[in-house]
Amino acid sequence: MPILVSVNPANGISVPSRVSSPVIDIADLYKTYASGLRRRKVHALRGVDLQVSRGEALGILGPNGAGKTTLLKVLLGIVHPTSGSARLFGQPAGDPKARRRLGYLPENHRFPTYLTARQTLDVYGRLSDLSDEARRERIPRLLGDVGLASWEDTRVGKFSKGMMQRLGLAQALLSQPEVVILDEPTDGVDPVGRRDIRDRLRALKQTGTTVVINSHLLSEIELVCDRVLIMHKGRIIRSGTVDELARQGSGWRVEVDRLVPLFEPERWSASLEETGRAIVVEDGLPETLNALIDHLREEQVQIMGIERHRASLEAGFIDLITSQEDAS
Repeated sequence: MPILVSVNPANGISVPSRVSSPVIDIADLYKTYASGLRRRKVHALRGVDLQVSRGEALGILGPNGAGKTTLLKVLLGIVHPTSGSARLFGQPAGDPKARRRLGYLPENHRFPTYLTARQTLDVYGRLSDLSDEARRERIPRLLGDVGLASWEDTRVGKFSKGMMQRLGLAQALLSQPEVVILDEPTDGVDPVGRRDIRDRLRALKQTGTTVVINSHLLSEIELVCDRVLIMHKGRIIRSGTVDELARQGSGWRVEVDRLVPLFEPERWSASLEETGRAIVVEDGLPETLNALIDHLREEQVQIMGIERHRASLEAGFIDLITSQEDAS
């Protein structure tokens, strides 16, 4: 799908705009709560603007209290905004016609422990007015997709937390939603399970399903999402691709066979990894890399490998949040 990117000169936020109408359209959204006996105002959302297109995977990041959960609750129609607008498929968020096209996995979901996995999905299917035929076809397929086929007749009370997350994902996808909102979808899931869930989410994107993920596992966001937004104190302070939000200055990583004698990292604008067997050249300039290679050869150090090096999304996130805290 063609993408046009515009940049707001006031805050430097890049805003992808797509040719088709957005499935999620939020404009100047505010939410204020009254807290405590003195009814102190808490500004959970402060002028949020956001558009999400069909088939896009959006990750929402931010420290505790940033407004992430409030934003999701507004989209789900659980919380009403103080001002501004939030629309799904052109309808106001919370409209029954829009909500029927949503799938939702809450962070701390609970299923009746006396039901089996198959019975749990059957109950949710009935609540969604799915026909008998649709439930018979979808439930076994979804349980297989999330790795619970052999557990379909096991009571949920015997499930681990990771298995509960898998079942929760199957529940969120049961009605074949056009937008899936996932709150910490891989929390408590083992590495194999996280990979399976990532594969499932990638497959959903290919079918045109829009995926919105709120997670503290930045590595998962990095592997799945097309775009990431970072929230802080109720505002979106940065939005862009993973590469755009990672720390600037992609460089080189040079792996060597042994410790380099009397190596001076500052001479090469570089740093040593803890093992001492890899040198990270921060500035990324080819001339710096070539000069380092010449030096290593002079020292008779074997070069085992050279690769591009980019700081993680986590590093970029921490840098941004730290700078915001220091400025406030």
